Order: sequence, then C-alpha cells, then structure tokens
Amino acid sequence: MTEELARLDATAQAELVRKGEATPAELVEAAIARIEATNGDVNAVIHPLFEEGLEAARGELPEGPFKGVPFLLKDLGAAFAGQPLHLGMSYLKERDFRAPMDTYLAQRFRAAGLVTIGKTNAPELGILPTTEPRAHGATHNPWDLDRTPGGSSGGSGAAVAAGMVPMAHANDGGGSIRIPASNCGLVGLKPSRQRISEGPLIGDIMSGLTCELCVSRSVRDTAALLEAVHGPAPGDPYVAPPPERPYTEELGANPGKLRIALWTETIIEQDADPEVVAAARAGAKTLEGLGHQVEEPDMSAFASLPIVEPFLVRWAAGQAQALEQFGIIGGRPVGPEDVEPLTWTLAEIGRTRSAGDYLAAVGQHQVMSRMFAGIHESGFDLLLTPTMGEPPPPLGTFDDSGADPMDAFNRAFIAGCFTAAFNATGQPAISLPLHWTEDGLPVGVQLVAPLGREDVLLRVASQLEQAVPWADRTAPTFAI
Repeated sequence: MTEELARLDATAQAELVRKGEATPAELVEAAIARIEATNGDVNAVIHPLFEEGLEAARGELPEGPFKGVPFLLKDLGAAFAGQPLHLGMSYLKERDFRAPMDTYLAQRFRAAGLVTIGKTNAPELGILPTTEPRAHGATHNPWDLDRTPGGSSGGSGAAVAAGMVPMAHANDGGGSIRIPASNCGLVGLKPSRQRISEGPLIGDIMSGLTCELCVSRSVRDTAALLEAVHGPAPGDPYVAPPPERPYTEELGANPGKLRIALWTETIIEQDADPEVVAAARAGAKTLEGLGHQVEEPDMSAFASLPIVEPFLVRWAAGQAQALEQFGIIGGRPVGPEDVEPLTWTLAEIGRTRSAGDYLAAVGQHQVMSRMFAGIHESGFDLLLTPTMGEPPPPLGTFDDSGADPMDAFNRAFIAGCFTAAFNATGQPAISLPLHWTEDGLPVGVQLVAPLGREDVLLRVASQLEQAVPWADRTAPTFAI
C-alpha cells in the first residue's frame, strides 16, 4: 500500500478516506515511513512532527476536501503556534525559535483536512533559488541528487518529487513556487497578489512581492487547495478580486480559443538556455494543437525595463527589516556572524537605500505592471514562457562564500528571469512539467494570466495535463 499511496495525488488519497478504503492514520503512517526511508538522501524534511501528526490523524479531523491527507509546511511562512520556525537561519535555530501563533493560512490548511507531519528546508530568508542553508544543509533534487531542487521552496519541491507527500506548502517572492516546480517536475501556481492572506502578523511582504500556496503533482490538487484557502482575512491591507466560481469547476472546462503570446527573450543581459527555450516552443505547439493561437509579439520594449535594480532595492529593504525584527526577538542586534554572507550584504544594501529609493522601485515595477497589462489589453489572453532561464543547476552554483557575496545573487538572475517579473506585477502564473531533458531532468513551462485570472490558467493547465500527461513520471529517488 505504501508504494501505491506514494503515486497517488492528494485528491486520490482523500478519496480513499471518503470511501472508507483507508484511514487518515494509515495515510499518515505510510507518509512517515516514506520520509524515513528517503529523507537521508534528499534532506527535505528538517522538522519531523510525526507524533503530533499521528495524534491529529487519529482524532476528529475537519470534513475538508483533503481530510486525512499528510502535508508538509515550508519552514518559512505559514506556521502553527509552538512549532519550530527557523526561516533557514542558524540564528533562529540556535534559539529554538517557535511560531508565536497560527497563521491564517495554516488554519485554512487544517480546515481543509490536511495533516501536517513536518516542515521542509528553505534557504536563509528565502533569498536564493536553491535550498542550501548553513542552518540545515543542502536539499537534493530527487531527479539528480547532485542538483538543486530550486528555492526557496526547494524542501517542499523535493519532498513531493520524492513521493514523501502528495503536495506541500510553498511560497513565492521571485519564483520560489515555480522554480522548485520546474526543477522537480511538479505543478506550481503562484496566485494573484493577496489572493491568499499572509496574516495575522504580516500584511504583505516587500509591498506585495510574495504570495502563498503549494507545489503538487496534479492540477486538480492545486485547484482544490486554492479553492480551500483563498480569500481575505481580517486586517489584510488589500485583497485580490474574487473568482466568478469555484476553482475546481475550471478543471476540464473549455477555455475556448485563446490568443497566447510566446516570450522566450530574457530581460537581462544573459540569454536563456536553448533547452528551456525548446521546452517553451514545444509547449506552444501543444497549445496550437489544442486549438489556441500562439504568436510571438514584439517584446523589445521590455528589454530596457529597470527590473533588476528595483527588485534589488525591494529585496534588500526586506532583509534589512527582517534582521531588525530578529534583533528584537533575540535581545541583541543581529551581526554579520549571525547570518550568511549574502543575507548580511543585502541587509547592508537595504540600509543604504533611502525611503525615496524604495518608493521609486515600487513605482518602476508599477510601470512594468501597466506594460504587461497592455499586452493583455491588446488581445492576448495568456503569456507563455520558459519557467526558468536554465535547467536544474548543480548544487553549489549559488555559493556566496567568495570575495563578493553578491555574485550568488547575480548568478540567480538567469534562474528567475521569467518568474520574478510577475511577482513585481502581481499576476498569477503557473509552472507545468511539460518537458524533460535527454538526461532526464525536468524543465517547466510557465503560463501567465492577467491579474485575478487564475481561472483561465487552471482551464488551460488542465487541458495540457491531459494532452501531455506527467503523472506516471517519477524521479530516480522515489519513496516506495
């Protein structure tokens, strides 16, 4: 039964519980066994919460869509009160820092019937597109253990790709849902800005760059979880426009003939790897075969957009703010010896930028938002891009221990060159596992919709899942 469960998505596992063919405790026990069998190779789960998970599974669970399904929280973002919360930081690990209260999203995960059995690895403060924190060590990609699963939700991506759980919590501030999805052969939807509450302790992060959801093995799991957890909560600073109908009703719905813009040119100086461009072009052919119209409009105006410097200003400000807060928590200022070199360097940059610089950076990204909105207003329903500018790179690629820690940040540009723009604009975007390299590495393809139109993304993603199915593909390191 363990092998069978490892290959089932969350919807199928929940169906076993509904039909009385498995109990929540059986699902959780099997997931724990898979984690124990595989985590030594992958290092995805850093905080096992097995006993409390089993206790919850043996008790009364909410009648949600995923009743009894085992789940993992990323160790950054959504949290339950009293559980470890390290954010990839040795500083918090050494203090055994615990979440002070439930987040709204964690409560909604619980209400959906999910049973949390552990927390997954993340890079320090979610900065890099890899998961190699000094605090907990590197997470390995189940498709090739010498390669990164991505970041910052790399622990969650690796856990799902290895079959430990069918889906896991993830969040995204520059590609941190979509990059692990691409590297690990998974579905990764970044919802519209503030589609899902980040409260109660947080209103938004860095003026709305980040958002929350999951990585999963199927489009239906993503749609059902989004349906379960979306919507505003008390005190949220602003909210996304509500959907017209439940997201699960978009699965299998006819999207009609859509006009789709193919975009494979980066807006940085480095070109995308030919492999990821080929993946996007293959996706375009599939979409044309499904009856959609794919065009390559002139996107040269975007080449001169100032995306990198404004993004740096916003991210650096975020790290400066975070270290100030952790200094208060820890009872003394955080110093360079407390954090990784890149974290300290970014915080120092954040301290040198003025409030005016920050507002200017937000304003520049708002200009970019209007330009992308103009593409949709001109008649394009979706954008189609590679998810990343490269296939999964080796572990160690983003090393910040050299003379200039910013080398690691600059190296990350090609990884996030197609994802970060849509954190700046707030648009929903989904990465789908439509391509594999000759040596068996997954490569994601990204679809981007206008603000608030996750419904269109889910309709088309559901079409593509039927046309180019990936459910039977499993990584070489897979828990059975």
